[in-house]
Amino acid sequence: MKAREEKLQSITTWGLNNPDVVIMLLTSSLVNPLAPIDGFSDLDIEIIFKDNSPYILQKKWLLNFGIPLAIIEEDEQAFEHMHAMKMVLYDDEVKVDFKLFSLPKFEKEINKKTLHPDWDIGYKVLFDKSGITSKMAAPTYLASIIKKPNQQEFENLIYAFWWDTTYVAKCLKRGDIFYAKFMSESVIRTEYLTPLIEWYIAEKHDFTITTNKHGRLFKKYLPTEIWNKIEKTFSAHEIPENWSALFAMADLVSQMGRYLAIKLNYIYPTEVEKNIRNYLLHVKNK
Repeated sequence: MKAREEKLQSITTWGLNNPDVVIMLLTSSLVNPLAPIDGFSDLDIEIIFKDNSPYILQKKWLLNFGIPLAIIEEDEQAFEHMHAMKMVLYDDEVKVDFKLFSLPKFEKEINKKTLHPDWDIGYKVLFDKSGITSKMAAPTYLASIIKKPNQQEFENLIYAFWWDTTYVAKCLKRGDIFYAKFMSESVIRTEYLTPLIEWYIAEKHDFTITTNKHGRLFKKYLPTEIWNKIEKTFSAHEIPENWSALFAMADLVSQMGRYLAIKLNYIYPTEVEKNIRNYLLHVKNK
């Protein structure tokens, strides 16, 4: 993307010519060989200042790189007092996430024994006027690799899934679509279904891959038959359609959960599934 490359060059040149800036890093997807990149991919830039406080307090300096359409600001309190953030969408449609470090706090972080996950995902030194980034270990890209669950993690997820389906059922019977959607999407899909699909895919690759954030690469790794089943878990606002999506989720979790239990030599709670399925049907048919 030409606009993104020009934006990166503009920011880098500004930093090189600014005596307040010591180091600049490019991080995240654009420097991670495992990440999908397209024209919408953001620039994630870390700027290490001698003193970052003036740049946290004001945002006029962001105008050096274009006209902002929107700016979101978070101070160091949001990040355990290690750095601040300014996220900017410019009028050329390039989004830049600026992470603002002070030099002492940056040095403290890179002197830790383990490379921070944000850097292990991938980083590139755009420039370093001090030379201290030579202390940084090279990224392994392992931070984004899906980890194999242990027996307890697997059981907790499966039990929690079946338990929380009961809330969706009660909401649908009441016609309470807001709460039903909260439970099915914000809780069940996000906290249970997504990680279960990650484990399912990763097991078939010996837990050596990533599916990126929130299932971005699920379709790439799943057979059409499974993907079609996943699509059926999405629904609009009609109550009958949401019942169908709930049972589609139940079928998918049952299929993937039983598969993983066999492959990982874990125990799948068959009786719990049977009891909850009966409960869901009873509530639906009341």
